[in-house]
Amino acid sequence: MGQAFETDFWRDQAARKIWDDIVPGEPRKTLPYELTLEAIQKYCRSVGDMHPLYFDEDYARNSRFGGLIAPPAIHILLMFACTPADDWMRSPGTVNAGQSWSYNIPARPGDVIRLEARALDKFIKRERLFVVHDNVFFNSRGQVICSGRGWTIRPV
Repeated sequence: MGQAFETDFWRDQAARKIWDDIVPGEPRKTLPYELTLEAIQKYCRSVGDMHPLYFDEDYARNSRFGGLIAPPAIHILLMFACTPADDWMRSPGTVNAGQSWSYNIPARPGDVIRLEARALDKFIKRERLFVVHDNVFFNSRGQVICSGRGWTIRPV
């Protein structure tokens, strides 16, 4: 945990499930991930979100959160950090066709994040391969950080 994750998304392309292998309702394999302050701050810098809740311990301690937190959109990093390299969601050429997220509580540095994820449905429309999927992220205490449903167009 606290490990770096692969950023060469083409590297394991041949090992990923293809359309015929995606089974609606089947849980996806996921990995626990220790969310470090370094990972949070690196993510924030990369997206240009320099809010003091993510960087200034004194500011964060005196906020309603009582300490440093991760931004809500950290689920973008966690989606990759909590899935193995052969996960079908990592396939190059995947197009985000829409998503809806609910944010419950912030993730915090030191949380070991767990993801429960699965395909809910798959269908073909206008010769495109669609998958509807859901994702729920939990913190170290089993509390839901955020949950979402997404629609992706799969590569052929």
